[in-house]
Amino acid sequence: MLEAVVLLPNLGAITGWAAYAWVGAKWFAGMGEGRPVTLATYGHKLVARPGLAISAERMPPQERCWVDGLPITNPARSIAFEMRYAADVREAVRWLDLAMASDQVSTAEAAAYVATLNGWTGVGMAREAIGLADENVWSPTEVDLRLLWRIDLGRTALVCNRPVFDLEGRHIGTPDVLDLEAGLVGEYDGKLHLEGKRRAVDIQREGLFRAAGLEYVTMVSRDLQDPSGFLRRTLEARSRAHRTPVADRRWTIDPPRWWTPTHTVEQRRALTAVERNRFLGNRAMGG
Repeated sequence: MLEAVVLLPNLGAITGWAAYAWVGAKWFAGMGEGRPVTLATYGHKLVARPGLAISAERMPPQERCWVDGLPITNPARSIAFEMRYAADVREAVRWLDLAMASDQVSTAEAAAYVATLNGWTGVGMAREAIGLADENVWSPTEVDLRLLWRIDLGRTALVCNRPVFDLEGRHIGTPDVLDLEAGLVGEYDGKLHLEGKRRAVDIQREGLFRAAGLEYVTMVSRDLQDPSGFLRRTLEARSRAHRTPVADRRWTIDPPRWWTPTHTVEQRRALTAVERNRFLGNRAMGG
């Protein structure tokens, strides 16, 4: 990025994934590995070269800012660029979900910006992605899991990392993805989950979810390449879940009065530094 910036015209800026990586947004440096850094050149003609791509699309001055000496486009424009030029809608959702996980942009802010881009390349896919997004993902694989349920199985009542409580207000656990209609927990188990101590915790959590009347299905790394087995296990779990009447459920996502909710960008932005460290520290364990 530092090598690229010397090529920028006076009104240019770095955009896309690289702008998020520059401000330290989690996941973006890794997701951008092997991808070019895109320079928004505001109509100036520069020639792309290895590692660099050029975007000459219109850019009002207010969409450009300086962070630690580097000109970048603002969060809404930066993520809209990646959404519009994504390979498909799943990739577009992944970019947006992870941008919102950094609290750099919200669903409403992304939607408001995309609404100004009528006729721009990929704007239709960006709008579709906004409708599929969630502001509370903790890892890229959670996005993949949720979209398998949302797109492949047509499930709509899905939430990510929403704390689940028993009917006395005790916290049972916080599942990666929860199907509210079916009462089904979806969890991704990566390499971290195979370690002895973590595995024991996972088994205990599964037992607590099941005791509260929730069904449970696990996704593993092999399912990322071929999700057919995971989708089959999901349908089987949903079938079992429907045997439990809604009236007999012993769980809720409505928090007790003393709980501090953090499942939206707005809620997290309102936290103090001390509160962020206290309430969001577990997000480092996501995925």
